[in-house]
Amino acid sequence: MYAIGLVLVLVATINAGKHDQYSGYSVHGVKLRDDSDKVFITELTDSLDLDVWQDGVAGARDALVMLDPNSRLAVLDELDARGIQHYLHLRDVAQAFETHDEQINQWKQSRSGRLVPFNDYPRYAEVDAYLETIAAQYPELVTLVNAGQSYEGRDIKYLKISTTNFTDTSKPIYFMDAMIHAREWVTTPTALFSIHRLVEDLRDQDRDLLEDIDWIILPITNPDGYEFSHDDTRLWRRTRSINLEVSDTCFGVDGNRNFDVNWNTTGVSQDPCSQTYPGTSAFSEPETRILRDIFDEYIDRMEIFMNIHSHGNWVLYGFGNETLPPNAIHLHLVGAAMGAAMDAMKLPEADWYKVGNSAMILYGTSGSAQDYGQLVGVPLSYTLELPSYGFDFRVPPEYIEHINRETWEGIAVTARLARTTFRARQ
Repeated sequence: MYAIGLVLVLVATINAGKHDQYSGYSVHGVKLRDDSDKVFITELTDSLDLDVWQDGVAGARDALVMLDPNSRLAVLDELDARGIQHYLHLRDVAQAFETHDEQINQWKQSRSGRLVPFNDYPRYAEVDAYLETIAAQYPELVTLVNAGQSYEGRDIKYLKISTTNFTDTSKPIYFMDAMIHAREWVTTPTALFSIHRLVEDLRDQDRDLLEDIDWIILPITNPDGYEFSHDDTRLWRRTRSINLEVSDTCFGVDGNRNFDVNWNTTGVSQDPCSQTYPGTSAFSEPETRILRDIFDEYIDRMEIFMNIHSHGNWVLYGFGNETLPPNAIHLHLVGAAMGAAMDAMKLPEADWYKVGNSAMILYGTSGSAQDYGQLVGVPLSYTLELPSYGFDFRVPPEYIEHINRETWEGIAVTARLARTTFRARQ
């Protein structure tokens, strides 16, 4: 009994210091009055390499910026000098993450033996086991594909879901991926829930989605970063590749700036320690090359691509340099239908979904998965930003089930519209 108690004390001690690297850090909300305020905040955060937790929209949504103890007073003084209102969102980032860890542990304990991966924050091994199980139990519908390995050697797997084993060329393909940004934990459960609804819990009203559409679902694009965000640095966003010619202290690349579309031009930093570092070249990362290869293999039938992120209630489409694809009106209409379907189920504390060109309503980017999908010929390519209910990257686990159900309704709407447009083009 003494030995067990000692182990528990040691575990508690280790966990208590897990987020010490964020001690003294705080997060501040910033109210933007107009586009000039937004430009000012962007320039300020870029010059100081601040971690932006949420990009603001003038008059609509506040920005959230994390500040360290050394820069906090200087940044807040800059905001005061410009007359920009700000407020304290999180007093102690380290404590906030410790509290979130406790919430997750309590959630798991309270549902011991009844918890499924799509209603939890599952680790990489749990997700891998779930994919293996689904493929083994439903071989007539599901094919498990090992698409390759991450930089650190983890298998990156996806499921192909089809009643015809992808042989019917009259069916469009819906490609969905999640967790390209490691700290956005709530995205993987949404992808897993989509698998669940198509395979384990197919309902009569959704039978057309399985019979008329082929699906590719990749729940963890960046497994190295995801595991690192659990074990070491909670706010880790990038991959975990090492390039000693660039830096011997800062590792990884922003996977969503690493695609070969206007690469390294907008919304990136040349600092290899930055959250938006695009790498030394497009597709420098094995993780983004895997997505590229999926596009290449299935582009003839791929009608829709959904790149799932968190957070902010956005449905975004290209291009990130403020230019529009020829089918921008159609992109907007389908995106708006998705947003409306999800808004119909929203919780009161959630923002309404906003739909539009990613650069025009949010911020400019280059090298994104969304833009690459559009560039190579996917008619409907989107970035979906899930809700956070004011909890930023710390969405309490009791919200996951609602996010899953709400998002599934949006996915179902876009799938049916994609099927219609695919048939119209044949």
